[in-house]
Amino acid sequence: MKYMTVFEPTDTGLSVYVPDLPGCVSTGTDFDEAERNIREAIQLHLKGIRDDGGPIPEPTSFVRAIEVAS
Repeated sequence: MKYMTVFEPTDTGLSVYVPDLPGCVSTGTDFDEAERNIREAIQLHLKGIRDDGGPIPEPTSFVRAIEVAS
């Protein structure tokens, strides 16, 4: 499965979250670390859902860049 992840800059690096998996968040000091950390967070989040007997959410979120005049 491919889940959309949102990376946002912070004062100390990046914050990352997964819109299709509420509560699945992570951080990193740079992009590579943040990506590794959110990948692990997704795996743990999905394991928790499976362990609780819940259904795994299908990815539904997507991103599109919208150009506007400034």
